[in-house]
Parts: sequence; structure tokens; C-alpha cells
Amino acid sequence: MKRGDLRALRQISRINGEVVEAPLKTKNAYRTLPLAEDTVSVLLGQKKKAGSCLWVFPSPNGGPIFPDSVLHMLHRVLKRAGLPKVRFHDLQHTFATLALQNGVDIKTRSGMLGRFSAGFTLDIYTYVTGAAQCQAAQTMAGVLEGK
Repeated sequence: MKRGDLRALRQISRINGEVVEAPLKTKNAYRTLPLAEDTVSVLLGQKKKAGSCLWVFPSPNGGPIFPDSVLHMLHRVLKRAGLPKVRFHDLQHTFATLALQNGVDIKTRSGMLGRFSAGFTLDIYTYVTGAAQCQAAQTMAGVLEGK
């Protein structure tokens, strides 16, 4: 992590029962994402806790955390918060929809999600929301009224 950026360069996978570093699935998955100041602060605090370990969130033995363990941790956090279980993939959809609702353009969303094309992102990760439809109706009413 440098200057508040997160670089996606590799992934942790379970191959034949062993946890290993592996290349990302696609060329577009390799990307640099800017992070908000509060996110950087949390990550720096966690890195300080991890000490000289290579990993920001190490397993008890100092290696990478098993992918299954990360999912179990997510489910525990959601349960404590009174929220339903979701998959990490569901979090991508949530990000894409919230970004849309808050004015993030499609090219930016597509790049942040590591997708090849904005069209794919539109087809897969974007949902028409009631609020967006109401806003579109109000916009078009203004256009038709000459405002």
C-alpha cells in the first residue's frame, strides 16, 4: 500500500488443499484502487498489529488466511450485526449498485470491479432501483417542461 492506494496483484487460493498465492483471473483484475483516508488509517493500524509479518491480516501461524476462514469471519460479523449471510460476490453487486446510486460513472465502476468492459458491468452489476426510476422521471419531466 502506497500513498493511499491498494494494488491488486495476486490472490490467495486453495489448490489441492494447500493455501497458495496465485495470479489473478484476468488481465483487468490487476488494478490500483484509491482508498479513503479512514480506510488507510485502519489498514495501517492493522499492519502495525501484524508487526514484521508479510500479511496485513495474517493467520495465527503468520501465513495468509485461508479463503474459507475469511468467509466464516464475514458471516460472524454479519450475524452479530443482525444481517443476513451474503457471499463476497454479493458485496460486489452492492458496491456497484451503491456507486450507481451515488453518481459514480460506469467506466470508474467497471475499473474498480476489475472488469474488461463497462458493458459487462452494466449487464451484470447494475440494477434499476426505484429511487433511480423516480429521479429519471423527475429529470424527464423537467426536460419536457423546458426547465
